[in-house]
Amino acid sequence: MSKHFCISIHFLNDEFHGRGDHGQPEWPPSPLRLFQALVATNARLDSQTDDALLWFEQQLPPIIIAPKRADIQPRGYKTYVPDNVGDLVAKSWSKGNDNDIGKYHSEKFIRPTLLAGDNGLPVAHYLWPITEPQRDSPATALIPAVRATSQFGWGIDLVVADASVISETEAAAIIGERWLPTDKAGGASLRVPVPGTLTDLKGRYAAFLDRISLARNAVFKPVPPLTQFGIATYRRESEMSLLPYTVFALRKPDDSGFAAFSPTRRALHLSGMLRHAAKQKDFAKPLGWDNQKINEFVLGHGEEKGDKHAPVDGPRLVFIPLPSIEWRGSEKGRTVGAIRRVLVTVKGEVAGDEFARIVRSLEGRELIDEKTGQPTAFLRRQSDGDGAIEGYFAESSAWATITPVILPGYDDPGKLRQCLDADTITPEKKKSVVRNLEKRISHLLRKALRQDGYPEELIKHARLEWRCAGFITGTDMATNYAVPNQHRRFRRLHVRVVFDRPISGPLCIGGGRFIGLGLFAAAMDGITSVRSVL
Repeated sequence: MSKHFCISIHFLNDEFHGRGDHGQPEWPPSPLRLFQALVATNARLDSQTDDALLWFEQQLPPIIIAPKRADIQPRGYKTYVPDNVGDLVAKSWSKGNDNDIGKYHSEKFIRPTLLAGDNGLPVAHYLWPITEPQRDSPATALIPAVRATSQFGWGIDLVVADASVISETEAAAIIGERWLPTDKAGGASLRVPVPGTLTDLKGRYAAFLDRISLARNAVFKPVPPLTQFGIATYRRESEMSLLPYTVFALRKPDDSGFAAFSPTRRALHLSGMLRHAAKQKDFAKPLGWDNQKINEFVLGHGEEKGDKHAPVDGPRLVFIPLPSIEWRGSEKGRTVGAIRRVLVTVKGEVAGDEFARIVRSLEGRELIDEKTGQPTAFLRRQSDGDGAIEGYFAESSAWATITPVILPGYDDPGKLRQCLDADTITPEKKKSVVRNLEKRISHLLRKALRQDGYPEELIKHARLEWRCAGFITGTDMATNYAVPNQHRRFRRLHVRVVFDRPISGPLCIGGGRFIGLGLFAAAMDGITSVRSVL
């Protein structure tokens, strides 16, 4: 029977303060964070477990079994950190000035991750498969360093840690959310150690000790960032396949503020500018894209030039303009405003490293107006935790459209509506016609969900409402949104859908899903949590 080396981190509180890239809350805690904690403990133990740490950094990313993240603390709290200006204040004192060092401090806003501990203290487990006999495994040499670890995250995140070799049966019995490493894009990106990480960490510590010298004319030596680490994509065992995505802010060319676009009339134009930027040679060539790749992956053309349009079967690069959803007082409540951000994602399977290269190439890219030839905005990467867009990425059972869904087919192929205007139609016949039309629309909306990859069981039990007017304040009539020529013959509707269980956004369906039409936000009555994916 196979064995697992298991490291268990018992949190002494129900909060975790660790941050990942761009200062965003990190959950679950990354394998690199665990490795760094063990390296710090190993230094206190006079490097007794260096060989075991070298073994650690050569392993594949572990399975993580962690407690559920209950929430990000809604309000958080503020602390004040003294500024490093003691030399300036002392110089002022030497001149006889009455200067107060207590006036020099910076505000720090802290919002920890709240953990849900089902029984007792929250526990996170990290599991690696081991094949060698237990007595010969380098993993067991890590146990003293694990048991001596007392901090995990920030210095205030106190823990009790343990490690052991367990059986497959014992591993299967561990309670918690299972996070599995995957080579597919989409999910939580976590840092992991790689060969060379231990050497790099020791080098950084030596540089930290040597950053200041008392020698005459010595200068401050900044500590270089950690460079030897990898990125692994993790996904919950129980969740559907998540699309990879990144949010970019639309900034004015002079970076004086957000560039704003109308959701009804300018969203289609904005999508065109984004696709135009992604098909340029200076963007596509470094990514290794030829003309066929650009036509299919970026522009969505599966046909040869001059032939009738044919849809693409493979993956597609998707740009979805995100109208801001802002709180405008108790009278208006949540209100849909202008587009100031854009979601970049893919439909279909794309390798995680390829999507990461696309994101890096889009950073700073200018959007050029086709008519004037002048830049109207540029892209700057930002967090998806922004309050104006967090509703697109929430976990909720109820969702409502911000932009209307284009039905993936004719809603009245039998021209039943013509019967409704007849003078001779009976009330019973009229009810029958209306029922048939509603069944057809329901069928098309479920087809749209099916096209986007949602499981049949979820679609089957979904409750649907639709109408021309929006369900959220600030949305316009469905017919007022600009659509591409090929979609004008299909009906557009605002939709509200309630699933039998919460799902995570983003959610964009229908014939216009590749350009941002059919975009949903979580309805307030269905939200269970708001998540942040890096």
